[in-house]
Amino acid sequence: MEELTIVIGGEQGEGIESVGEILTKVLSQMGFSLYGFRNFSSRIKGGHSDFNLRISSGKEIYVNAEKVNILVAFDRASIDLYINQMDKNSIILYDSKSVKSDNLPIAPKGVIMIEAPFQELASELGSPIMKNMVALGMICALNNHSASSFHKVIQEQFLKKGMKISQLNVEAFEKGYAFIKEKNLFSIPLVPAINSNKMFLSGNEAMVIGALASGCRFMAGYPITPASEILENMINMMPEFGGVVVQAEDELSSVAMSIGASFAGTRSMTATSGPGISLMQEAIGLSGAIEIPLVIIDTQRGGPSSGLATKMEQSDLTAMLGGTHGEIPRIIISPSTVQEAIYDMNTAFNLAEKYQCPVFIAADLVLSTSKQSAEILDPLRIEMERGKRVSDEELAEQGKALYDRFAFTDDHISPRTIPGQKFGTHHATGIEHGQTGHPTEDYENRKKMMIKRMKKIETVTLGEDIKAEGEGEDLLLIGFGSTYGAIREACEAFNKDGIKAGLAHIRLLHPFPADQLEGMINKARQVIVIENNYTGQLADVIKQHIPDHSKIQKLSKFDGRPFAPSDIRKFCKELV
Repeated sequence: MEELTIVIGGEQGEGIESVGEILTKVLSQMGFSLYGFRNFSSRIKGGHSDFNLRISSGKEIYVNAEKVNILVAFDRASIDLYINQMDKNSIILYDSKSVKSDNLPIAPKGVIMIEAPFQELASELGSPIMKNMVALGMICALNNHSASSFHKVIQEQFLKKGMKISQLNVEAFEKGYAFIKEKNLFSIPLVPAINSNKMFLSGNEAMVIGALASGCRFMAGYPITPASEILENMINMMPEFGGVVVQAEDELSSVAMSIGASFAGTRSMTATSGPGISLMQEAIGLSGAIEIPLVIIDTQRGGPSSGLATKMEQSDLTAMLGGTHGEIPRIIISPSTVQEAIYDMNTAFNLAEKYQCPVFIAADLVLSTSKQSAEILDPLRIEMERGKRVSDEELAEQGKALYDRFAFTDDHISPRTIPGQKFGTHHATGIEHGQTGHPTEDYENRKKMMIKRMKKIETVTLGEDIKAEGEGEDLLLIGFGSTYGAIREACEAFNKDGIKAGLAHIRLLHPFPADQLEGMINKARQVIVIENNYTGQLADVIKQHIPDHSKIQKLSKFDGRPFAPSDIRKFCKELV
């Protein structure tokens, strides 16, 4: 097979993450393209959890497969959830201790159900908790992989628990491997991979790597699903780069600290989710008013309020666009793959300093927590653009007691100073101010300052503001964020059927690339805007900028699950 999907499911706390981590590490080293999706509950232990891994020998993949080839079920819920997605000649391995063989649902024709003694074999080694490694051994045998390629990775995974525990986990793996081989079951091997060695990482991990590579040396954050991993990874990695990470008492403190560090000249960021964005809005307004660079990652999740903390939604767009009281400039970038997430962080820091304003990274739960194959970081693609900074020599030439930090300029961007620079003294206040920062209510000054702040971002571009693929003459599918994978595969299916479909994935959400999108919409016969929210927030933004709304239709999904390609095909078939 050129492609294979494996699902490992059970209760949280049963070691599903460890199985997925080891499996993906080995397969990634072999050169396979991978996409791993985590489905988990809002609790530390208990509640159903599963890891869905799609493996490809060749093409890049950015979404879950809709058919499952191997299901490893530690609980009954895994079988109930996935049995109707099992493909012909697929295999279900279920734990004989926790899943009773009587009264199981009837499997589709061609599906093989195997009662597997995960817990029993692990107990023979003295610890039933090692059933996850028994299951990993069975998966490896079914895929006809060499067992030795997994030994080293298993040992490394558990070495921190001691050599004895590490070796016992290898033995548990071997017991599972031998069980399948002794049963003489047919295997489901993959065509050898053709890709070079790649990283396999989540969007959260990618954004941390991108931030550190881009010179970020301060982060303040408060734990919140699904952004907590960003804070945790920063805490682990930042010391090696000489930076500082602070777990603040709340989100308001986090953003205020980040603004302060940025004011002092350090590249700074914070990361949160929807509830945190709500709490940060007043301080974000301060960043815009005093023209301080700030990078904010928003890993969108289900709302409102605490909502669905571990489920998918893209419903913060309106908050990012206009959540602050009053009007400020802001830039919103939306990565659609893990690869983009790395370099978008570099772009975000450069734009924040160039335009001296807050820059949002509009991530979402699926992008943040799912894992994808990505090319090794290319340091030559990392650029450092610090924006307009005044040197000590330039300040000395001016020789003024107070510096015109908010000076009116032709491009509306005022040169920055850093605290401590001689002749760089100025006020920094959220109250409306003149060129030196002193508060003023002068009407003409107010008008000029608003124009200065708002117009300075008009020249913002990512180079690729819209990621366009396909002709799109019959059908144009528009989206943002992690919906890219589902839209892309839906387009491929339509094109195979003779329908000229194309996608327009919005990478720069603000300032909005209206002229580019309008040209694409004008060429299409039907236009569908696909997004994970109820009201169609992206569709509404498009309608604000595109005068002809007659072709535009919304496809919304808001049940907490990401889009599948079949969701899009089913909706669009009636239109084309």
